[in-house]
Amino acid sequence: MDKLKLAEQTLIDDEYPEFKTGDTVVVHYRVREGDKERIQKFEGLVISRRGSGANQTFMVRKISAGNIGVERIFPLHSPFIAKIELKRQGDIKRSKLYYLRDRQGKSARIKEKDQNRDEVRELNREAEAKAAAKEEAQNADEEE
Repeated sequence: MDKLKLAEQTLIDDEYPEFKTGDTVVVHYRVREGDKERIQKFEGLVISRRGSGANQTFMVRKISAGNIGVERIFPLHSPFIAKIELKRQGDIKRSKLYYLRDRQGKSARIKEKDQNRDEVRELNREAEAKAAAKEEAQNADEEE
């Protein structure tokens, strides 16, 4: 394995729940303003995922006040992402949902999977457990 791939593997975090295009997520993003740092939530529909490895990104679209669509691209393995929460899983058949840009109201909705709620809670619990275990390991390494 070359050195670049080894370096990329150290950046990859698996503490996020499994999500795909069509799912509704809440991204907790760290924002720096001068000396201070705060967490800003961005909730919306995942309309695309692209890339692989440490370069993987996903695009989230939310409808802001006045029916204005706001899209934001997040690097999946960014240190600025504090947490990703899965709200609901969509039942879709496409990998890119760019057609939603032209739609409003009911036609812009995505159907929800039937067995959704229990699976979503379980995926969020697993992601939180992974994050807690990783944090405990880091604290143990710092104490030694």
